[in-house]
Amino acid sequence: MAPAITLAAEAPTLSAANTGFMLICSALVMLMTPGLAFFYGGMVRVKSTLNMLMMSFISLGIVTILWVLYGFSMAFGTDSGGVVGWNSDWVGLSDIGLTELWDGYTIPVFVFLVFQLMFAVLTPALISGALADRVKFTAWGLFVALWATVVYFPVAHWVWGSGGWAFELGVIDFAGGTAVHINAGAAALGVILVIGKRIGFKKDPMRPHSLPLVMLGAALLWFGWFGFNAGSWLGNDDGVGALMFVNTQVAAAAAVLGWLAYEKIRHGAFTTLGAASGAVAGLVAITPAGGAVTPLGAIAVGAVSGVLCAMAVGLKYRFGYDDSLDVVGVHLVGGIMGSLLVGFFASGKGQSDVEGLFYGGGLDQFWKQCAGVFGVLAYSLVVSAILALLLDKTIGMRVSDDDEVAGIDRAEHAETAYDFSGAGGGAARSTAPATAARAESKKVDA
Repeated sequence: MAPAITLAAEAPTLSAANTGFMLICSALVMLMTPGLAFFYGGMVRVKSTLNMLMMSFISLGIVTILWVLYGFSMAFGTDSGGVVGWNSDWVGLSDIGLTELWDGYTIPVFVFLVFQLMFAVLTPALISGALADRVKFTAWGLFVALWATVVYFPVAHWVWGSGGWAFELGVIDFAGGTAVHINAGAAALGVILVIGKRIGFKKDPMRPHSLPLVMLGAALLWFGWFGFNAGSWLGNDDGVGALMFVNTQVAAAAAVLGWLAYEKIRHGAFTTLGAASGAVAGLVAITPAGGAVTPLGAIAVGAVSGVLCAMAVGLKYRFGYDDSLDVVGVHLVGGIMGSLLVGFFASGKGQSDVEGLFYGGGLDQFWKQCAGVFGVLAYSLVVSAILALLLDKTIGMRVSDDDEVAGIDRAEHAETAYDFSGAGGGAARSTAPATAARAESKKVDA
């Protein structure tokens, strides 16, 4: 996704086909945020459903405005020390020509920036799943704004921006294993270590209130992920985007089977929640790797990640951190596995000629992947924890205990997801006369 260096004689011209393709991919990635809202919304208890939906939707508002004002410039502007970018002409997006092309590609700058905007919107929304039931909505909105500014925008530059240290090192991240999933998963871990556990964690049942909603959200994520992954090649000219599309489907399918197999062996049942979570785990894992591996490699990446993520979600009970909806177990672990497995399964026949260990390339790429993975993980974990601590000590991150127990939907949004006030009303009215008649009959008999 970073700009390529081309000779003047090779300067590309605007391609209507690639421009249209990328606009469609951008719309698909945008759909992933509402899909994530449904996925998370179904996994929480009834009393937190709307809050979970809103934690995703508010990211669409906040991050979009920040991206226009300065986010795009920070992520993809002229490099400064391999850490952050800047281009004053992009501040406010006011000095970009309608047909001005993204360097080395056949799509306008506006198309590239809106595609990348959807990544920026989705990433903080992913964090919200770890914080279900207990975070003030105002504090969450401020966290999203601060985190996008000091974590996501710089990390996106590291990984995809020309001059970014990970980009220059040669770390392969096709569509966001490090910049999106490890970044969000590490941030989630950092925040929950600061704000603590939900009331009743490991004591009260906290089962999903709507598994159909979870499955709907997973389906929307899976659908949108094709734009997320295939679109990251920024065009459709040489078949690499098509390879990524195929690998996205293959890895998700393998991860579903892997997760369900582990679940059956470990717990004795195939669950719908396991199928949905397995699909997401496979999609996460193939995101960094799909342009570098073959479809057989994608099966391996998906299957391994499906099993390991299924195992990882139980770690919160062993170590006592309350990752409400398994953001750490799925996104952090899945992102790590997909990124590191590039070092083993890169075939040299996809996005580049880089070969992994199993294709005769040795461990050189693996060590580069390790640098990218653990660099992003450490930075996001530490900075996210600091941001959460600052907010907690100033405005407070958590709702009151009473509001948490009663339900965060009513406390923060003055609404509930479902209105049961009229449920059974007709039956109650129709049976009332009969009940009264029976009571009167008993008096007469007495």
